[in-house]
Amino acid sequence: MNGRNIRVLLLVEDDAGDARLFREMLNESGALLTKLTHVASMSEAETHLAENPVDVVLLDLGLPDAQGLGAVRRARAVAPHVPLVVLTGLDDQLLASRALQEGAQDYLIKGQIETRGLLRALRYAVERKFMEEALFLEKERAQVTLNCIGDAVVSADISGTITFLNLAAENLTGWSCQDATGKPIAGVLQFLDATSRKTVRHLEMQVERDRYVNLPSNSILVRRDGFEIPIEDSVAPIHDRQGKPTGVVVVFHDVTAARAMAREITHAAQHDFLTGLPNRLLLSDRITQAIAQAPRHNKQVAVLFLDLDGFKHINDSLGHLVGDKLLQSVANRLVACVRSSDTVSRQGGDEFVVLLSEAAQGDDAAITARRILHSIAEVHCIDEQNLHVTTSIGVSVYPDDGPDAQTLVKNADIAMYQAKENGRQTFRFFKPEMNARAVERQSLEEDLRHALERQELTLHYQPKVDLRMGAVVGAEALLRWTHPIRGPVAPVQFVAIAEDSGLILPIGHWVLREACRQARAWVDAGLPVTTMAVNVSAMEFRADNFLDGVHEILRETGLDPGMLELELTESVLMKHVESTASILQTLRERGVQIAVDDFGTGYSSLSYLRRFPVDALKIDQSFVHEISAAGKDATIVTAVINLARSLELRVVAEGVETFEELTFLQAHHCDAAQGFYFSKAVTHHQFARLLETGISGAGSALSPRVAGIQEGELGR
Repeated sequence: MNGRNIRVLLLVEDDAGDARLFREMLNESGALLTKLTHVASMSEAETHLAENPVDVVLLDLGLPDAQGLGAVRRARAVAPHVPLVVLTGLDDQLLASRALQEGAQDYLIKGQIETRGLLRALRYAVERKFMEEALFLEKERAQVTLNCIGDAVVSADISGTITFLNLAAENLTGWSCQDATGKPIAGVLQFLDATSRKTVRHLEMQVERDRYVNLPSNSILVRRDGFEIPIEDSVAPIHDRQGKPTGVVVVFHDVTAARAMAREITHAAQHDFLTGLPNRLLLSDRITQAIAQAPRHNKQVAVLFLDLDGFKHINDSLGHLVGDKLLQSVANRLVACVRSSDTVSRQGGDEFVVLLSEAAQGDDAAITARRILHSIAEVHCIDEQNLHVTTSIGVSVYPDDGPDAQTLVKNADIAMYQAKENGRQTFRFFKPEMNARAVERQSLEEDLRHALERQELTLHYQPKVDLRMGAVVGAEALLRWTHPIRGPVAPVQFVAIAEDSGLILPIGHWVLREACRQARAWVDAGLPVTTMAVNVSAMEFRADNFLDGVHEILRETGLDPGMLELELTESVLMKHVESTASILQTLRERGVQIAVDDFGTGYSSLSYLRRFPVDALKIDQSFVHEISAAGKDATIVTAVINLARSLELRVVAEGVETFEELTFLQAHHCDAAQGFYFSKAVTHHQFARLLETGISGAGSALSPRVAGIQEGELGR
């Protein structure tokens, strides 16, 4: 999130079930906040707010002791500076709109709330409230300045002849008191209606009417030199001792700054404070307008939902200031990619929405999406640094994909996630079946959050076999998830979800500890010493406590660091080379081995292999499977083996499945291999038996049969 952290949230909700649901959603969201306080009534909320600091309030508008706008007003009265998000029913859109007018920052509709939407609303409320407070302080400073100068005061007698001007009035009107005294008030105070340009003649009549009035709010003062100044003023009669009117006093002041501030506040309420783009509220209004006008012009309305790929890494590693400037650069490019009649909106964080209000056909959205993909991918020069970021785009089109703004944005968001799952830096049009997949993905993520605590995760181990001796020389720990209802869930289904949601950090920590514990258990059982390989994701490797976590697990389990091999992909190694080299060097000094996983599918740079302390290269299985074709992939495998030998690195082939692949690797002096030809990943008990019996057929003709274990027990 780009903005202020939310540390304390007050939930005012009388429904215990809803309160529990919100607590679960917030707990599962990660490190967004540190404390959630729940109260069930407005009176409890008032007491708590009066005595405790709170970052944001989530308020139900249907409380037993406060209903609707009354609840909003009471919350604002006791905590006027705390951001407020209200909860309404499906049929309370008007009430929600009025709550925003009363000072709430956002609203959520019960029954339609999901974790991303809740977090986005809370973050937006805090960001908007911060901006409102900043603008309020600015307005206060302007107002104090005006008060120090003093309002202009002009008095006239019963006949309308000026009798006095104060210094502020002299400065404002351009008339000195000496010159103005004795002249008709209409000749000195020339007030015009800014719209009609007609003279405002209320002044002369107030003496006769004997009442206090304000001039029209759009009045302007024409100075003596002809310069026009917007003003606000009041006219009050002066009475003698008998209560008879004897004249008038006109009090007025220059409202140029105040009106500019009012325009700025209005603008801030509808625009993102960082980029100046329309915000979510203004976007929704413009989509609604576009939908209303589309049938008249025989046009479609397209909504493009964008999320930046790789922005979080830049923001975390280079700092929020650089991240903010990158967001501004992206915003400028998006605006340049569309027409003036279209709308580019920032939703918060690194999410943007583009509204194509007059799309002639679906291809218009596709053309714009491709233009945006190309533009965003070009290098961004920020503070003399060349930064690269891409985007994934989801597209929804009215009327096919939704009847209103909310549905169109939601469906474009769903399509955007499909674009991410299809490799990123691409776009996808919404399809109805995507909604079902999005719901399924959300359900899977929720279940995955509980998998560790419910002990549903286990490790299986695939053997690495020395191709010269035929012995098992290592194990690769592979994560498995057995859901109590779904049954076994394939890693391809949940690993990406774990990475996107941040769950990969606690899960990866558990995997490393469990793998090291198991390796030490095999050593204690007197089994042959083997290395234990564990895959490390980019998020784990870049975590602040990564090195300390590895060290602590080795100390806790008592495993010899030389028996631990961490596998990292080329893309992980090549991001932030300096810090990567430092981390790898520290691991090397502690004795931990490093292997480059899936070698050949990424950068394949000889320079980083020379620079980084790497122990082994793993040839990706996609190259191994093409060995039998005797084409370029066979050449690649040979080249990798020769490269590794020249750099004195071990080389391991992944995914070996056929005897032909095995003999090729042996003939080219590959050090080790793993794959279904030898064994699939097995339980720790089965792997212990492999260590006891070994792989039969050592030498040049290794057999897939494993001595002492039934073939069906291991399978493929």
